[in-house]
Amino acid sequence: MTSIDFEQLKQRSLRIRKRYHELELMHHGSEWTVEEDALAFLTDAGLVGRLTMSQQGRWPKENTQEQLKHKLGESIWWLTVLAERMNIDIDEATENFLTKTEKLIED
Repeated sequence: MTSIDFEQLKQRSLRIRKRYHELELMHHGSEWTVEEDALAFLTDAGLVGRLTMSQQGRWPKENTQEQLKHKLGESIWWLTVLAERMNIDIDEATENFLTKTEKLIED
C-alpha cells in the first residue's frame, strides 16, 4: 500500500476538483460554491455514518466495505478541497488540532 503526503493529497485533490468544476460549468453554467461543496461533504459524511452502521451489523445492507472505503477517502478529499477553497492550510490545521488535542489528553 502506498502512502501520500499532504502536498500530494492537495495537488491531486485540486486537479480532480478542477475537472469537476469544468463539468459543472458544462452542465449547469456555473461552478459549485464553497457552500455547495460543504453540503456535498456533509452528504458523504452522512453516508460514512450509514455505511459504518452497516459494516458493524447495525443497519441491513450487505457488502459495504468497498463503499465505506470509497466514502472515507472521498470525505478526506472533500475536506482537503474545502480547506483550499477557504484559504486554510490543511497541514497546519491538522497539526494544530493534533498538538492541541494531545496536550489536552496528556494533562
